[in-house]
Amino acid sequence: MGLPNVGKSTLFNALLKVAQAQAGNFPFTTIEPNIGVVAVPDERLDQLAALVKPAKITPATVRFVDIAGLVRGASKGEGLGNKFLAHIREVDAIAMVVRIFLDPNVTHVAGKIDPADDIRTIQLELILADLATIEKRVDAVGGRAKTGDKDTHAQLAFFEKIQRVLENEQLAREVGELTEDETRWLKELQLLTSKPFLYIGNVSEDQIGTGSWELERYPILPISAKLEAELAELTEEEQAEYLQELNLREPGRDALIRAAYDVLGLATYLTAGPKEVRAWTITKGMTAPQAAGVIHGDFERGFIAADVIPWQKFVEAGGWAEAKTKGWVKTEGKTYIFKDGDVTVFRFNV
Repeated sequence: MGLPNVGKSTLFNALLKVAQAQAGNFPFTTIEPNIGVVAVPDERLDQLAALVKPAKITPATVRFVDIAGLVRGASKGEGLGNKFLAHIREVDAIAMVVRIFLDPNVTHVAGKIDPADDIRTIQLELILADLATIEKRVDAVGGRAKTGDKDTHAQLAFFEKIQRVLENEQLAREVGELTEDETRWLKELQLLTSKPFLYIGNVSEDQIGTGSWELERYPILPISAKLEAELAELTEEEQAEYLQELNLREPGRDALIRAAYDVLGLATYLTAGPKEVRAWTITKGMTAPQAAGVIHGDFERGFIAADVIPWQKFVEAGGWAEAKTKGWVKTEGKTYIFKDGDVTVFRFNV
């Protein structure tokens, strides 16, 4: 998401490597949301596949939604207003694209290039939209609290605390530590500012460097949407040559996909066998049974144990048989916390 004409749809098209979203130099080129699923770049899959020779390789994926440009006053119906805001209530994280590149041929709705101000504008609109949501909830719960039980009073107190945070122009996720009940109530509210944010700076080709930038207090991931669009038109070999010319290690799209995966608090474990080498997405901190449940609920319910080895050791050994011979495969129980890059086989009762 972002203001109009900052390169959201151009970047979205580059992510998908197809021109799915219309891109143009005028506000609201995107009206209905564009949706696409992209693979998470993971060189580990190819290394595992080279050993086990699977019938197929299945990467982890992230679902991206490209929505219309937000304008000042959207929370009160300006631009596409609440229709726009409704499109992002269901997402897990918000990737906020701001314009850093200079180009007199591309208009800026605010009349000036000020990415930090753009971020503040966007966040304020989201805060105002959330305030409207929480005020309705406070009124509804407040009515019940007059005759309600202890839990209703606790819920009202929490909603009023969220309201005060938003009235101070802070994000809902800055409310502080939450109890288990408060975490559930906050999730049920679907507040826009309770979601994690990823800040993307659309830069020109000569502004691209390594790593992230800091823009005031906002950590910026610099990406050139124009360059990414050009790369999307090239073969893999041509891409590699072009990136080498620019002294870039990888396309910005790969860095963005990984950053999105990261901001969502996700990790990957791997399975490797003759039928398939696959990356499975889990939430960081999941136990072995929970990780098994990502494959199938029966795996979690009937979990016995998991044979686990870090992917580097699996590759170094040369496969399952060799890794077991070396004693590198560990059998883990129900309390084991899965780590990113674990290669595993689950044992379970049906």
